[in-house]
Amino acid sequence: MLNTQTHGAPGAHPPLLIVPGLFGSARNWGVIARRLAEDRLVIAVDMRNHGDSKWDDAHGYEDMADDLVRLILAQGGRADVLGHSMGGKAAMQLALTHGDRVNRLIVADIAPVAYGHSQNHLVDAMQALDLAGVTLRSEADRRLAVAIPDDGVRAFLLQSLDLKSSPPRWKLNLEVLRAEMDRIIGWPNTPGRFDGPTLFVSGARSDYILPRHHAAIMAQFPAARFAEIEGAGHWLHAERPREFEAVLQDFLSPEGASSAP
Repeated sequence: MLNTQTHGAPGAHPPLLIVPGLFGSARNWGVIARRLAEDRLVIAVDMRNHGDSKWDDAHGYEDMADDLVRLILAQGGRADVLGHSMGGKAAMQLALTHGDRVNRLIVADIAPVAYGHSQNHLVDAMQALDLAGVTLRSEADRRLAVAIPDDGVRAFLLQSLDLKSSPPRWKLNLEVLRAEMDRIIGWPNTPGRFDGPTLFVSGARSDYILPRHHAAIMAQFPAARFAEIEGAGHWLHAERPREFEAVLQDFLSPEGASSAP
């Protein structure tokens, strides 16, 4: 079973399952999860090979969807599902293969297509980081800056560095993520369709959901609606959290569900 962080309590609405992206974890979503948990149970997960969840040699979308459906079955059998990036693809795979378990689907800044943006350069940087004698995250940040100049990317990655471990270690199965990167940035071309209410949310400064992707989205998610967060890139939930939450709240409300196409 995947490691989870839960917020709120069961209520009138189905639980909301939050599925993070590559290198992400449940704790990255803590603030948003708590704010969404006022009237429902919210469950954020560590995906396999991430955080405190199991490590496994397989990291395909079929594997990730199987993990998610087991979790949903343990939580009553049906849930609203929100996935970002890799987590969005896992959520789409779940909806296409176990659609009866998904009430409403939210996909954040990803489409059901293969991409060419390998993230192995970040894996390289994390594996190459000299952790000897590191006791402060600020020191790890200083060392990592040599390979990753972007402050935001470093801050995000360093949330998965366990400094309490002796020696310090990454809470990411970097070897497997490297080996499975083609599957992670790809798409298994899963057949079928999910007819339930679906929202695709993109960052206005991101190029992960483009107009040319809409045909592929509508072919398998015919009830899909689209929303765009101004000023946000790919990590839209971190860059514009309040705007992102407002879009989610609107879609997850009874009025939002009833206005879905």
